[in-house]
Amino acid sequence: MKEAATPCPQCQILQQQLQALQQQVQDLQTTLAKLQTQLAAKNKNSSTSSKPPSSDLLKPPGAGGDAAQRSQGGQPGHPPHQRALFPPEALTGGCHSHQLHACPCCGHALLPGGLVPRVVQQIEILDLPLRIEEHQALAGWCPQCQQMHHAPLPAIIDQGGLVGPRLTAVIAFLKGVCHASFSTIRKFLRDVVGVAISRGQLSKIIGKVSAALDEPYEALLRQLPREDVLNVDETGHKDNGQRWWTWCFRASLFTLFKIDPTRSGDVLLQTLGEEFDGVLGCDYFSAYRRYMRECNVLVQFCLAHLIREVRFLTTLPDRAERAYGECVLAAFKELFGVIHRREQLSSKEFEWSLEAARQRVLRSGSEAAPPGKHSQNLAERFRRHGESYFRFLTTPGLEPTNNVAEQAIRFVVIDRHITQGTRSEGGRRWCERIWTVIATCTQQGRSVFEYLCQAVTAHFRGESVPSLLGNQ
Repeated sequence: MKEAATPCPQCQILQQQLQALQQQVQDLQTTLAKLQTQLAAKNKNSSTSSKPPSSDLLKPPGAGGDAAQRSQGGQPGHPPHQRALFPPEALTGGCHSHQLHACPCCGHALLPGGLVPRVVQQIEILDLPLRIEEHQALAGWCPQCQQMHHAPLPAIIDQGGLVGPRLTAVIAFLKGVCHASFSTIRKFLRDVVGVAISRGQLSKIIGKVSAALDEPYEALLRQLPREDVLNVDETGHKDNGQRWWTWCFRASLFTLFKIDPTRSGDVLLQTLGEEFDGVLGCDYFSAYRRYMRECNVLVQFCLAHLIREVRFLTTLPDRAERAYGECVLAAFKELFGVIHRREQLSSKEFEWSLEAARQRVLRSGSEAAPPGKHSQNLAERFRRHGESYFRFLTTPGLEPTNNVAEQAIRFVVIDRHITQGTRSEGGRRWCERIWTVIATCTQQGRSVFEYLCQAVTAHFRGESVPSLLGNQ
């Protein structure tokens, strides 16, 4: 038997160097893949995650589309939008005609043109839009009781004090809708309205409006557990430097805001109770999953958030994870293709095609996921809560996304950035009530200012405040 040739020392050295270089290349490739994954996660934006659009420092590529190439202003071919004229009965200042007697070019006398006159209607505020009254409660002496008695003032005067109901509503409108500070309101009243009111008095006025809104707010709070469909979202709130949370509950006819120190499922248990029998539209936050698990509540998780998470997989460096994400996205496109063809299909064909497309999405999401962390997390979500993403297909009036709650809470975020939050329990109560009024009136197509006038007037008179539930 022939003995194997012993490699020369030089060959052994080269072999060891080759193995070391191969190991180094493998280590570098592992590090590169890890860094690419971290970079993809760092570059998450509102189109590939649940992050709000406001968190995007730069818009994602292609977000502008053709609009980015357009010039400013009206576009060629678009019909003009002009304000409708006030009717003749609304012209409180009368109608004035202006005539040109000579040609401005040559001075020749002009003949009637026969054209429709050019009309400009101007709105102007009065110099002093105030009515200042004095109410005297005359005193009388009772010789029997040996006491002095003052005549009672009308309730609306006694409760309102210095400021009447409409001016009180104006101040509440400036504070709540316009996000104005007490200093700004003070300057507006002084320079525009012509009356000086102290910051302390303004604070008392806002407290009166908050008290006037207690009754309708509590009625909405009691109505929440009876709703068939509720969309819920939450955002941060600052109170005296501490981190609190503003919860938004949007029903079909109203929206309610609740400020709470926690972001846990306890808020849902306290507000909706353990016997809530409706469907909860929400994102995938743990508080909603806990409420769903402990109280067996039906949930519609936001489908838009899920699609963004799937789209994020297509940005990862790993080929298997990208392929998995593209496969799930293709299944989603097929599902929405069926929904868009609803008018072209019979009821039976649509029902069958929709169920088949839904099953394909669930299978593609829960099966054959690569071993990557992001893919496995998404596959586990499909396996555990996949059905809760498609409840809108069988529940009338249920939206597939949580956009309505996110839109309702947007102006609250704006208010937080402008006002820097609250500093007391009274401030939190005011914010809950005025935000609820603003969102609900907007939702119902009602005037926020007119409702505030009605509520404050009824409260000053000791009457029942109008409901925010519309005609219910």
